[in-house]
Amino acid sequence: MSRPALKSLSSMPLCAILACLVLSSAQAQTASPSATDEIAKYRQMLADGNPAELWEMRGQELWQKKQGPNQQSLEQCDLGKGPGVTKGAYAELPRYFKDSNKVMDLEQRLMHCRMNLQGLTREQASKTPFGSAGNPSDIEALVSFLTAESRGMKLVISIKHPAEKQAYEIGKKIFYYRAGSHDFACASCHSADGQRIRLQDLPNLNNKENAQSAYSTWPAYRVSQGEVRTMQHRLNDCFRQQRFPVPDYASDSITALTMFLAKSADGAVMNAPALKR
Repeated sequence: MSRPALKSLSSMPLCAILACLVLSSAQAQTASPSATDEIAKYRQMLADGNPAELWEMRGQELWQKKQGPNQQSLEQCDLGKGPGVTKGAYAELPRYFKDSNKVMDLEQRLMHCRMNLQGLTREQASKTPFGSAGNPSDIEALVSFLTAESRGMKLVISIKHPAEKQAYEIGKKIFYYRAGSHDFACASCHSADGQRIRLQDLPNLNNKENAQSAYSTWPAYRVSQGEVRTMQHRLNDCFRQQRFPVPDYASDSITALTMFLAKSADGAVMNAPALKR
């Protein structure tokens, strides 16, 4: 501040000086970019070189590789659109599968195919669902590849079958169910506008546009973790943060919650695997 300005301030009443300072501070905050804007710019800078592409390529190799006691590839796995059809399959999951008589999300269905086509045990088919440094996950790679096969396609989620409708209703109850040491629910963080945790905006999933934007960008490469994280991982981590017991991997409860979230985002254009902080 210049000397003339300081001299001018010295002759003003204290309340007027405080008012000027508050106004100046508010103007400065308005002029400066928000943390949200800066994060958006950061994502845009990295978007052209999303490391998730490496997971996609590895996932395609695993899809075509003969493995397990049966020495079979996954190329005859039926993800809902016929054996071996991958294009657009993720955009219609979760869904009811007649051969298993249940609603499955992508990760449940992959386990089913690895067990029934390749002959793996359940333990083998679900080994290392979430990778870490030096311990990559085949599942995250496969999910990356199959998700990318629906990039640019619209999410079309059916709840016509009674089992699909039931899964949706169970998922909705889970979303709003409050419990645990903090009396939290998924809705505690994701059912109101303008909420955030640290620098992260928390989308209001009751808002169609927000729900579409959030769901259509998972799975995603997490810069902070250096790994691609699937929807199963995202939801498990939400339960952990709520201080809930973390569900078993590929559990029916996670599939039900995914069904509710997917249906809430119906019509979204898939843009995953995406890039997140």
